[in-house]
Amino acid sequence: MRFKLLTIILLISYSSFAIDSAYSIKKEIIYGRKDGMALTMLMLKPIAKSNGKAIISVLNGNWISSPRMMDAFLTKSNIYLDAGYTLFGVMLSSQPQYTIPDEIKDLKRAVRFVRYNAKAYGIDADHIGITGSSAGGHLSLMIATSDDDKNLKSNDPVDKVSARVQAVAVFYPPTDFINYGGPNTSGKINQAGLVFAKVAAAFDFKEWNDTTGTFVSITDIKRRLEIAKEISPITWVTADDPPVIIVHGDKDFLVPKQQSESIIEKFKEVQVPEKLIIKQGGAHGWPNKEVEEKNFVEWFDKYLK
Repeated sequence: MRFKLLTIILLISYSSFAIDSAYSIKKEIIYGRKDGMALTMLMLKPIAKSNGKAIISVLNGNWISSPRMMDAFLTKSNIYLDAGYTLFGVMLSSQPQYTIPDEIKDLKRAVRFVRYNAKAYGIDADHIGITGSSAGGHLSLMIATSDDDKNLKSNDPVDKVSARVQAVAVFYPPTDFINYGGPNTSGKINQAGLVFAKVAAAFDFKEWNDTTGTFVSITDIKRRLEIAKEISPITWVTADDPPVIIVHGDKDFLVPKQQSESIIEKFKEVQVPEKLIIKQGGAHGWPNKEVEEKNFVEWFDKYLK
């Protein structure tokens, strides 16, 4: 028994050494603080053949960043590391405590932080890509399309740098909350659908009330629709957006492929380089996504050159 235990320990030690020899890990980089908590990311950097370029991986699903996503990031990043990219797995504040606009602000902060510290991380500040799946894909596209609202008057130098990225590669992202699955003829948010998908808290938009000293939910339908439009990447597509590749399953009943098709059409209209790959038989996720991620690596190689 002792011999078996020793063998297991040795195997674990060897496995750890093998991983460390492929890349270095800098755990829990704090890229910001809010409400008494730290916002963190994990950097993975290839030792042997770094190309000096970065990819931000948005660790978020259902607008939740969870520890299991960090675990998956550690085990499924070799395809990018082998290509020489330095990776940043970014965790965001999450529903039910925080809504989508809060998460967008966090992600912009993360991009700015990486860019501001580019020299220290051994990367080129002008060669940053972004990737994510589902909600992570949606947030990635918000970074790609939204205005670059730098705060030049801030006392924090990070706030003064750009939150733009130079290339985007995402899986099955929501892109248009007003026309979800097709044109919205009712002019209402499908609250029942949000509850069913367990994402209602992410859309529970709030505003500050001076009288009560609390954040209160916005119930006005018109204002809620305005915010839903503001957090839809399709709203902000312009000719200066970075090149975008999207992979979407044709059997995805959670995020209809219409969401990817519609924003790709917008990118075509303004002549932004784009590519849409429809995964035949693909639902909302499928085994061996690494096959499609090879297309992502090729995309980053082409547009982060």
